Amino acid sequence: MGHLAISDLTQVFCKDDGSELVALDHVSLEVKDKEFVCILGPSGCGKTTLLRLIAGLDISRNGSIVLDGEEMRGPSPKIGFVFQEYSLFPWRTVVDNTAFGLEMKGMSREERYRIAERYLDLVNLSAFKTSYPSELSGGMRQRVAVARALALDPVLLLMDEPFGALDAQTRNMLQTELLDIWEKTQKTIIFITHSVDEAVYLSDRIIVLSPRPGTVCKTVSIDLPRPRDRTSVAFADLRRAILDLISKNCAVQ
Repeated sequence: MGHLAISDLTQVFCKDDGSELVALDHVSLEVKDKEFVCILGPSGCGKTTLLRLIAGLDISRNGSIVLDGEEMRGPSPKIGFVFQEYSLFPWRTVVDNTAFGLEMKGMSREERYRIAERYLDLVNLSAFKTSYPSELSGGMRQRVAVARALALDPVLLLMDEPFGALDAQTRNMLQTELLDIWEKTQKTIIFITHSVDEAVYLSDRIIVLSPRPGTVCKTVSIDLPRPRDRTSVAFADLRRAILDLISKNCAVQ
């Protein structure tokens, strides 16, 4: 399970002066079960707004969001969210951060620790389960955030530029680790990024949003076999084509 269908989604914000700002304009898209989809677009085009609407953190004025046949009208345990900021509790250990959502559900200490430790093993952090966030690198903290989201066993995982603040080497390493996690867990993933390179490396499909108001400009299927070679001619050609698409076809009209 993990099929998402979005139809005619529009989001309008009221500004302080009383005027309206259209962030998303009639966005329609589909994400298949177990698919890895990246969403690209310029700053301010509504990428994070779209993710917040899917997660039920905001409510849209128009349109529908349907997950596995059920219309989403608020937060759901079926949907996990990994933010760009790690959002870890500094006073809680790694295992306690990972188990936080399970604790809020009323799960026993023994059971939630068992589940949390399983996902910490999946992200290769078992050896750090008693550490605190201040003792971890940025990449390790983000892996804790991924483990925390997965511990709730969502069918859909939303990721809002989770590697954007990391150095290039750590970012590339975590991209590879994320693909490994995705293949093992079979989750549906929607991943927001500004990086065309990252999108081509990770995704089955790339959805390109236009400048604000954001709408779907183009959907590009990525047919390169995994693991992908960033230095290959095919990878470079595809990256160049998407950059050209963004700069020309999706420019402000």
